[in-house]
Amino acid sequence: MLPAAKSVLRTLPGLCLSLALCFCSSAAFSQDSSAAAPRADSKAANNAEFLAAADEVLRQMSEITGLKLLTPLKKSLRSREEIRAYVIKQMNAEKNPAERYADARTGEAFGLLPKGFDLDTFMVNVLTEQIEGLYDPKNQEFYIADWSAPDEQRMVMAHELTHALEDQHFHIEAWSRAARPNDDAELARDAVLEGSAMAAMVDYLMAGTGRSLKDLPEFDPSMLFDQLDMQNTPALKSAPPFLKDSLIFPYISGLNFSAAVLKNSGWPALSGVFERPPVSTQQILHPAFYKSGKTPASVLLPPLDKALGKDWAKLDENVLGEFGWKEVLKQFLDNDRAKSLAAAWDGDRYATYEQKETKKLILVTRLRLDSEEHAARFFGQYSEALEKKHAQRSNLLRRPNFFQFDTPDGGVFLYCAGGSCVTMEGGTRKLFDAFTKALDWPSAPPPPEHPAAAPEKTAALFFPAAQAAP
Repeated sequence: MLPAAKSVLRTLPGLCLSLALCFCSSAAFSQDSSAAAPRADSKAANNAEFLAAADEVLRQMSEITGLKLLTPLKKSLRSREEIRAYVIKQMNAEKNPAERYADARTGEAFGLLPKGFDLDTFMVNVLTEQIEGLYDPKNQEFYIADWSAPDEQRMVMAHELTHALEDQHFHIEAWSRAARPNDDAELARDAVLEGSAMAAMVDYLMAGTGRSLKDLPEFDPSMLFDQLDMQNTPALKSAPPFLKDSLIFPYISGLNFSAAVLKNSGWPALSGVFERPPVSTQQILHPAFYKSGKTPASVLLPPLDKALGKDWAKLDENVLGEFGWKEVLKQFLDNDRAKSLAAAWDGDRYATYEQKETKKLILVTRLRLDSEEHAARFFGQYSEALEKKHAQRSNLLRRPNFFQFDTPDGGVFLYCAGGSCVTMEGGTRKLFDAFTKALDWPSAPPPPEHPAAAPEKTAALFFPAAQAAP
């Protein structure tokens, strides 16, 4: 759902520098101030200074990570306009306009983006304010902004040149894309790339202290977000929470994952992660699951194209993952409940459909939880979330494991059986029944002859009265 965000992950070095400095500050160590924060009065570095600094940092990052430079690396200074034009070109190449439209509409259907949110303009604004430098895996070239002094550039170099070294050994673009079409798995791989580059930058910042990342105590990734100063990133600061979290996730949670992987063996363990990459954001959020090999269940959705007819088109179908569901739940529940519920994720799939003329949306999800007990909790609390999401409700039907009401945009349905739950928003009861029948689920309770208006708030209980087909 986030291709526009994905395409700029490796172009936010200003953000990753702030995060690294937050982390190192929280780890309570001191460093040479000449390598810490940018100077406001810096002049553009000349090319000779840039090349000398890049070669020195590249050598240091090779020593830190143990990744040898296999072939000479192209390096160049670029103007703000040149870097901006390049990054926007890459963003457009990642997805065509129709696919980016589908992303925005899917975000809207989940309640993650406001209706009519201009995702393209937002991404351009984020790019514009964040550009400092980047590594281009297609051309195997490192670009950096020509308006920064060498001392200021070194922090960005440490991060981006780690990408360059990883690319020479692991071919990072092809490696990341190998997870497609699973968006959740691809985001997990992006977290490996950004997290390992963050880890290398932290080690670079700690050079001379006698310590490295693996010597530091475990930390809560959210503490970095809490400490991050976004005063210099107004577009990101004003972004919808989902986009903000999605852009920062690969850096913060990726760093936490990398710290866990490198804890015992250090940088030699990195190659093992590329050989056996994490398969979900759940494994990034819970490194112990990666180490134990816990993988999510495969979840399928029956096609609704025939039932909907030729006036409808499927916009998107993919996997949200634990990170995605946590973001959905956070929109309507408090963060602690969202985090706890999402942690029970054991696989999912969603699809969005759009009526061609009216642009009406239908959202369908199927979620597998790790136990019936957690499915019960999800049913009760997601019922609450759906009520908060849809303020105008009528004709409410509530049963122990089934919840239904009408809205001006169509029916809303939540049905849990065994350890699984399904939802539909924007459809009809007839369509929902066809959907559950295709899943080989028991029929949902029939609506009453005289449905009641929805109360102000609904509390729901769950009793596993029916078992779902796998």
